[in-house]
Amino acid sequence: MNFSIEKIDHVQVAAPKGTEQAAIDFYAGILGMDSIEKPVSLKGRGGAWFEFGSYQLHVGVEEPFSPAKKAHPAFRVKGFEQLQRHLTASGIEVKNDDSIPGVTRFFISDPFGNRLEFLDTIL
Repeated sequence: MNFSIEKIDHVQVAAPKGTEQAAIDFYAGILGMDSIEKPVSLKGRGGAWFEFGSYQLHVGVEEPFSPAKKAHPAFRVKGFEQLQRHLTASGIEVKNDDSIPGVTRFFISDPFGNRLEFLDTIL
């Protein structure tokens, strides 16, 4: 082959129409991602975009909406235990998972019910 996939540019999760502020409150306010402007040509679709490191997470409006209960983005986290405590203090249920030997991870749901996975950077 004469091509190779280099990296993920962004991931997208869905949300119901009119929930942009809840997305900003959660992804920027609680998870600390930077809220970024959507291109003018896409603003009419609703949703919100976020950036962390060199990656983006897009929250797109989907009608009818159905949360992703199995499919999910997974994030490696520096300060893993601090994030767990922060989420718990913010009233978010943290579900630890030890089903993969040697992997420390947990799952949460965003305000729309989408599954999110967080992994410790220590391998």
